[in-house]
Amino acid sequence: MFEPYFGLSAAPFQLSPDPRFFYGSRGHKRAHAYLQYGLYQSEGFIVLTGEVGAGKTTLIRSLLAELDPRKVVATQLVSTQLDADSLLRAVATAFGVAAGDRDKAAVLAQLEGYLLGLVQENRKALLIVDEAQNLAPQAVEELRMLSNFQVGNRALLQSFLVGQPQLRGLMKSAGMQQLRQRVIAAYHLGPLDKDETRAYIEHRLKQVGWRDDPRLDDAVFTHIHAHTGGIPRRINTLCTRLLLAAYLADKHAVTPPDVARVTAELSEEFGETLSANDNGSAAEPATLLGLEKRVVGVEKAMNITLNLIREFLRARETAQKAP
Repeated sequence: MFEPYFGLSAAPFQLSPDPRFFYGSRGHKRAHAYLQYGLYQSEGFIVLTGEVGAGKTTLIRSLLAELDPRKVVATQLVSTQLDADSLLRAVATAFGVAAGDRDKAAVLAQLEGYLLGLVQENRKALLIVDEAQNLAPQAVEELRMLSNFQVGNRALLQSFLVGQPQLRGLMKSAGMQQLRQRVIAAYHLGPLDKDETRAYIEHRLKQVGWRDDPRLDDAVFTHIHAHTGGIPRRINTLCTRLLLAAYLADKHAVTPPDVARVTAELSEEFGETLSANDNGSAAEPATLLGLEKRVVGVEKAMNITLNLIREFLRARETAQKAP
């Protein structure tokens, strides 16, 4: 809507994760290095945690965009509120292995056969489990058992567990000792600092052809960081509204009073207020968090629906091929 007005080629702060907009902060670069290390090791688990909207999904998609599909077969599991048996079937389906009505032993055998086939092709299998903090202990144990698949001294499956901070608590629980022994690296992705917040905003704007239109006062970046806590998705939400407000007001500059006005509007819309801690930064950006939770809910519903559609299409294709 406002993109042509500012001479931008696309929306710079879209909420959907897009590897084109990946910004390598110190934390994101370190997390990226951990993921690359995990791929190099080709075994065990890599655990990546971070607050909602910290950039975990964008980081994962950026990594996936770098992979050579001739060498790595990667799949992502986004629906994790499943029991152990359902999780196993979801993993098989994600790799294109039809589970159907087969019993667990048959599904395991088929999945192992598929993974062995990849080894023969000199390809790796990578499973990415998103929202892993929702996993039941039995489901976690099922994932650990899948990590036992190997030929000789080579593991057949590499797994990344990605989730919110609660995942760290799950990993520390008493029943997770065996899984912890399989974790080769873990990293918690924190928020951006003030300088990184500015660099992040400018990076995304430059990706769509920004040439200082709109002009952003230096103090604007400090205020944005204070109101968002340095969480990328919250920054995206606020910046989108700032650009929209400037467009509607026929302005080509964004100032600190604009940030205050837009955050007040968001507070009124969602019936919440922004609180600040002792150092003046937002302790809990409730307004943006409320919108953020709605977006996350929609994204989860869409991902679950897409997975169901894929499973249906694969089942139909299998049925059509059957004699």
